[in-house]
Amino acid sequence: MIRAARRIDDCAAATRIAAAARALLLAAALAVGAWAAPAVASERIVVAGAELQPALDPDGGVVLNAQFDFELPPVLEDAVNRGIALYFVIEFELYRERWYWFDRKVASQSLTYRLTYSPLTRQYRLARDSLAQPFDTLAEAVATLRRVRNWKVLDRGVLKPDEDYRAQVRMRLDTSQLPRPFQINALTQRDWTLASDWRNVGVTADLGR
Repeated sequence: MIRAARRIDDCAAATRIAAAARALLLAAALAVGAWAAPAVASERIVVAGAELQPALDPDGGVVLNAQFDFELPPVLEDAVNRGIALYFVIEFELYRERWYWFDRKVASQSLTYRLTYSPLTRQYRLARDSLAQPFDTLAEAVATLRRVRNWKVLDRGVLKPDEDYRAQVRMRLDTSQLPRPFQINALTQRDWTLASDWRNVGVTADLGR
């Protein structure tokens, strides 16, 4: 009787251990999923490369060259072809590093591109500030949108030679400039939240000369 009871207790203990192990594995899987899901969502635009260089114009300063990798989801392609303008914003930030406190933001810039389609001319247009460029296909317009060249982000004298800095850049679809019904869609549908993570950009000492 005693041996039988011990066997029952041993079986019960083994069952509890197995159940606990399954619970731990499930918790671990959920934790991995919780971390992985935001990463997938935030990387729909990828900053493939970004570099700061001294500006070549007489006023000096610093320019940014960057490459972004992404494809327009079908829902956004359909919106453009139906006459909805899409606004893409590239954002740049520069921080002065401080070991004794939080890093201090010393400069920020944003660049907005407007992507549209004209049924009258059957052309796509990509506008930046007052400049606009026509394209025969959406693929050509998006290919140009993926690149930014010689964008002046810092004036002469912003970088001090005795300070340490860090910079970052990102691109996102500005849903606040969509028509109101589409702004509501952007709150509930993942295809309307097209954005990249912040990407660090190297700041070298020669940029401040």
